[in-house]
Amino acid sequence: MTQIIAVTNQKGGVGKTTTAVNLAASLAGLKKSVLLIDLDPQGHATMGSGVDKYDLEHGSVLDVLMGDTSAYNAILGTDFGYDLLPGNGDLTAAEVDLLQNEHHERSLSEAIAAVAADYDVILIDCPPSLNMLTVNALTASTGVLIPLQCEFYALEGLSALLDTVEQIRASVNPDLAISGIVRTMYDNRIMLTRDVSKQLSDHFGDALLKAAIPRNIRVAEAPSHGMPVTRYAKLSRGAHAYRVLAKELIKRLGL
Repeated sequence: MTQIIAVTNQKGGVGKTTTAVNLAASLAGLKKSVLLIDLDPQGHATMGSGVDKYDLEHGSVLDVLMGDTSAYNAILGTDFGYDLLPGNGDLTAAEVDLLQNEHHERSLSEAIAAVAADYDVILIDCPPSLNMLTVNALTASTGVLIPLQCEFYALEGLSALLDTVEQIRASVNPDLAISGIVRTMYDNRIMLTRDVSKQLSDHFGDALLKAAIPRNIRVAEAPSHGMPVTRYAKLSRGAHAYRVLAKELIKRLGL
């Protein structure tokens, strides 16, 4: 069964897109067939995969959502072993457009149904907000991966996101699971980081993944070169951490 994982956090700046891109590359490096869907209007997952978000000749994820083209036509191969359904700023218009569909929350699920079986894993890079695109992602997904920076307001933001997950479960996707919480920009030398990490462990137990992504300059540099850190600096601490995360998720999800 294909695992469809929404990579999401309603708070920006937590390494959401970085995690989606590098996890896609790391899973592909472990011989898994992976599709990355860029559902964030910023289009950063598209750019971070080496694709020009302003020149999508075969269409974008919005075109697929609107039925103007098929997922087969719009999906691109990347140089990093995974496929990409690209997105860009055109997605900002999706809120109004999707609401015109009768079952608007299921638009993404229906759009990717024909290609889902081609992949072991589909990762969805969600917008950093709760909007109709995020609802579509959560409706289409089997699980949620939550990147989280260990900072003061982290638990408050996580609580709001989990409330959203419960609402989605109650309304349209009762089987939606929490695939894991992954700590990003992690620095164990900082007391606040250790304190928040302990709180996460106490509150969420096994949902907190053992893998943690460290603060690492190579991780920060890689997107500007249009590639995952696993290619840009494959021996860096950041690249190693994402490979460890991928292995942990493979085991957890039974891939």
